[in-house]
Amino acid sequence: MRSIGVAGLQLHISGTESNLAYLERRLSQLMGLFPWVEMVMFSELAAYGPSRARAEALPGPAEDRFGEMARKHGLWLVTGSLYEKRKDGIYNTASVLNPEGEVVGRHRKLFPFTPYEAGVEAGDEFLVFDVPDVGRFGVSICYDSWIPETSRTLAAMGAEVILHPSLTGTPDRDVELAIARSTAATNQCYFLDINGLGAGGVGRSILVGPHGEVIHQAGESEELMPVELDLDRVQRSRERGLRSLGQPLKSFRDREVRFKVYNRRWKGSAYLDTLGPLEKPGRGMRGEDSHDTPSSE
Repeated sequence: MRSIGVAGLQLHISGTESNLAYLERRLSQLMGLFPWVEMVMFSELAAYGPSRARAEALPGPAEDRFGEMARKHGLWLVTGSLYEKRKDGIYNTASVLNPEGEVVGRHRKLFPFTPYEAGVEAGDEFLVFDVPDVGRFGVSICYDSWIPETSRTLAAMGAEVILHPSLTGTPDRDVELAIARSTAATNQCYFLDINGLGAGGVGRSILVGPHGEVIHQAGESEELMPVELDLDRVQRSRERGLRSLGQPLKSFRDREVRFKVYNRRWKGSAYLDTLGPLEKPGRGMRGEDSHDTPSSE
């Protein structure tokens, strides 16, 4: 059986000071309780919170400290993310470290939460990495999952588990829980969405299996969430079908249709240009929405 112990840490994140010492302490507590865990993921922007003023170049002090954590406990570590300072701007970047504390890859958030995550550049590369004798993992960050092509690309690259740190503190968290389940089902993979608390979000992290089933859904307090993932289940699902029924990855592979919408010059998508600029709504910009209007019936 190809299995691995993975833990997500839903923790309170400060937005005004470094969280690194606290993350390190809670990681040590996790490993003391559950020494069988081999991979750990923090939430989005866990290191310093959502302050771009703390952006730093990579490699840098925070990533080095995460490397020490990974090496100390001999585990794979997904840093959540931090704001990375580069010559061409600031990126929201998650690093993956191996049990020797070495960086094996960095994922720069493909879809910053525009227009609210202003001043953050978009990445343009996908990250998958292999854990020897276990399987292939992919990384995405928060709003990336709202664009389903990101997860489909990772699955097409062979990812059997998508590791997805989030920072959601808004009323649409319930929608993200639905997206997590649908992403796992349509890509026949594990989908682990770890949200923070405080400046790091409203919690409600979710771990989903390859048939779209909820393995665990957290509440709104701190939680250490260790689970064992059986990657052979992913292989069986993709070969036989979800619950021996639909086989969406094979259907996508064997498609006859050409998705013209991905050609920016395709005139059939002109409707998208009528939606106006990507900007924050202002007062007086609300339209009629039947779902928000009391029914007269």
